[in-house]
Amino acid sequence: MLNEKYLDKLIHIMDSKMVDAMFIAPSEDLEFLLGFSPHMDERFQGLFITRKKNLFYIAPQLAREEMQNAVGKHKVYDWSDGKGFMDTVLEAFEEFGLGNKTIGVNGTTSAVSVLDIKDRIDVNFINGKPILEELRIIKSDEEIERLRKAAHLTDRVFEELLGYIKPGLQEKDIKEKIQELFLKNGAEGDSFNPIVASGPNSSMPHYNKYDRYIQEKDIIILDFGCKYEGLCSDMSRTVFVGGVSDEERKIYDIVYKAQDAGEKTVKEGVTAESVDMVSRNIIKEAGYGDYFLNRLGHGIGFGVHEAPDIKEGNKRKLEKGMAFSIEPGIYLPGKFGIRIENIMAMTKDGPEVLNKADKGINVV
Repeated sequence: MLNEKYLDKLIHIMDSKMVDAMFIAPSEDLEFLLGFSPHMDERFQGLFITRKKNLFYIAPQLAREEMQNAVGKHKVYDWSDGKGFMDTVLEAFEEFGLGNKTIGVNGTTSAVSVLDIKDRIDVNFINGKPILEELRIIKSDEEIERLRKAAHLTDRVFEELLGYIKPGLQEKDIKEKIQELFLKNGAEGDSFNPIVASGPNSSMPHYNKYDRYIQEKDIIILDFGCKYEGLCSDMSRTVFVGGVSDEERKIYDIVYKAQDAGEKTVKEGVTAESVDMVSRNIIKEAGYGDYFLNRLGHGIGFGVHEAPDIKEGNKRKLEKGMAFSIEPGIYLPGKFGIRIENIMAMTKDGPEVLNKADKGINVV
């Protein structure tokens, strides 16, 4: 079912940007607006929304029924594998007057399909990602409350996980335990595939294997989150098994100071890049600037990665309703990494750290 509130907001943004239509391929964006996103493969399909608030969907025949159910009264054009999608696109564009128009596309739109369409139709495709980001960058009080509850569930799972982690477990055992605990505690599921990076694997920020076994003396980065009533959480903690070395403690203290300073810098009216700079300078001054590999944070909401990015070059001022992570890290190749991440929200009462789980050194 279409989200009418956000559809009206999207039309308003399109009007202000002089964009005649938006094309949204299967994605998180489509699910947000439509309440459903179909299986995504190489076949061209997606929702078109015009500035005049006309909607239609182009689908391969095998997806027609489910997409007609999803869009209700709005028209669905279908095409067959044998004939291809181009004639159907031509028909739809003619009926809705999209020739010679400017059309924004979302991030999952196939570049190959866009090029094929431009070969046949005089149309100007533009990057529509910033428009879709603007659509949901500001959360309502009710949405922030759901973010708060998702963060609370993540805190609870972390506390339970500390009693589970021990030498001899495989990384995949911990990953599966996180997913089990989320469901047990009332989450809809995880918001992304959990990261469980142990030992030297922890020097890779987005490590995505799960085959190493936890050792008697070890370090583990845990990065995980859940969905609660459509809103996401995301938290990172670094856990030590059997003790902490002097070097690990030194690096942890630097990351802790950087993360804490970033949180304390957050307030309405400051720029995203200025928050990044405060945390980054602490790590640079400690001599580890080359080992802080990522932006300080990312927006969060209906997706685990949304606007605003808390990074160098982003001069967007923080506003009431925004929510984002603060997650500095130091990653020493082949040795270990340390990351601490909390989610913050700009609430009606000011900046709030949504995650309450202990971010100090945890030894299990």
